[in-house]
Amino acid sequence: MENALNSPYSPVEELNLLMGLQDRLGYENYADGFGLTDFGDISGLVAGWSKDSEFTDRLIPFAQANGSGSFYALWRLDDRADLATLPVVVFGDEGGEYVVARHVRELFQLLGFDSEIRVDWEEVYFYRGEDEAHSDCHDEFVAWLDENFGLSPAGDPAAVLAAAQAELGERFADWAKPFLS
Repeated sequence: MENALNSPYSPVEELNLLMGLQDRLGYENYADGFGLTDFGDISGLVAGWSKDSEFTDRLIPFAQANGSGSFYALWRLDDRADLATLPVVVFGDEGGEYVVARHVRELFQLLGFDSEIRVDWEEVYFYRGEDEAHSDCHDEFVAWLDENFGLSPAGDPAAVLAAAQAELGERFADWAKPFLS
């Protein structure tokens, strides 16, 4: 989203492109329950998780994950310059925090499944019933995903979540635990 000063939404080009799409299609209109929020707004982390700056300095919230208050953040597990390659984590409105994607583009593929993420203390998952209608602008999002990144929606979101968890889940849990105890 560009403001009056033509500043980009974020320092992440992929998210800037998505904000351009969201500006055209509308918040929550292209992926069920999802919408980009103020980039880097840590108020949800501070209110519900931890006020410790060692925690909040390593997380960059950027999107609503579902309609009930869960949100996505980039996890600065290291000091890499390309923020789009950082893991994406979700903080659940009913508790629980998980790595859901190994990078921003993988999250985009999950969004293409077009289902709100379910997050609680026990698990994280996507579920979409066969009779559930897609979001109003789902087809436009799928076309955008292909045009901009040559990607398709995740056919099996459970496999994407499992791969992210296998690679980074334990590391994230170990890092976050001291701040959340």
